[in-house]
Amino acid sequence: MIIFRLIGESFRFAFDALRQNKMRTVLSLLAITIGIFTIIAVFSAVDSFRNKLQSSVDKLGSNTIYVQKWPWSFGDNYPWWKYMNRPQPSLRDFAALRERMENAEGITFEISTSDRTIKYRSSSVEGITVSAASQDFDKTWNFELQAGRYFTENESNNGTPLCLMGADIAEGLFGNDDPIGKQVQVLGRRVTVIGIFKKEGEDMLGTSLDKNVNVPINFAKGILDIQSERYDPQITVRGSTKVTLEEVESELKGLMRSIRRIRPNQEDDFALNKTTIISNQLDSMFKMVNWAGWIIGGFSILVGGFSIANIMFVSVKERTNIIGIQKSLGAKNYFILLQFIFESISLCILGGLLGLLLVFIFAKIITAVSGFEVLLGLNNIILGIGISIVIGTISGFWPAYSASRLDPVEAIRS
Repeated sequence: MIIFRLIGESFRFAFDALRQNKMRTVLSLLAITIGIFTIIAVFSAVDSFRNKLQSSVDKLGSNTIYVQKWPWSFGDNYPWWKYMNRPQPSLRDFAALRERMENAEGITFEISTSDRTIKYRSSSVEGITVSAASQDFDKTWNFELQAGRYFTENESNNGTPLCLMGADIAEGLFGNDDPIGKQVQVLGRRVTVIGIFKKEGEDMLGTSLDKNVNVPINFAKGILDIQSERYDPQITVRGSTKVTLEEVESELKGLMRSIRRIRPNQEDDFALNKTTIISNQLDSMFKMVNWAGWIIGGFSILVGGFSIANIMFVSVKERTNIIGIQKSLGAKNYFILLQFIFESISLCILGGLLGLLLVFIFAKIITAVSGFEVLLGLNNIILGIGISIVIGTISGFWPAYSASRLDPVEAIRS
């Protein structure tokens, strides 16, 4: 109880000193406020940007592997000619994988063609993407339907002229009318709408289905050369939840080498891409941005720390006779020490809270103006307050220590 009472009295002395020197207090706060604002603003922006990007990456599937011609990342020595000569994933590869793959929940062969136009009577929507996929598309891609249904296996196998479309396309073509069962013209053919993808909104990687039309791959086969490089053919494998992604990748790599009859001493002529590649690249990029935030804000905090230390020495000088009186009345050295350290910490916490308030206002303005939601997370609030306490302790220790060592007689006489 005595300790708590001493701490309470120390804080009271500290706040009295801050209140009596308002201008000096405000000037001391500025550097800390700017430093905390810079660091936490950078961290909040990075966290918000990263979360939005990560949510886009997660839509691709954390346990999904894409068999493609080109890898998503390259080493320092980029042998482009090797990748140019690689074959595209083929229907033969897809059929063999579907027959032999054991640790997969779904396998699809997919193509896409962009900048197409879809028509319904006198209405049309331009700039859409038409995707064609085999039956397991609903198992390898994360999506929901807001109306209608998915393809049946017979419809996929027979190449029935049916389609699923994004919410933006449905709104552009039909307005408030029900699109299910209506015939639209896409790729020069008439197809019947059987389902509408749930509206997802824009994402950072452009993986939204809002402006996509999906048709069965066997239907597209009669219109397009689905194995042409211009349509980016790929095989998508969603791994089983019962095994790790590494096991799925190992099995898939072995099967692809076997299907393409690649000898043991030969390199792969295919790429196995997964979302961890993107996540690792994001980690490296955001780590550099975080370091930049620490460096820029650190200089301001360093200046603020010296400023507060200087102010605390001035405060000790001004209150030397008061310190002498306190010590002559029985105040212990640690009480004087705590009194000035708490004053320094209080200064820094006030500066930190003001910096956090500025970050909050800044985040609200950015969200309102740009529509990009910037969030001030609890972890960044704790970090900002923690930095303030550390800087306050370091900056105030030596002035507080020098005050606690004063001789009471000499202090009173001064």
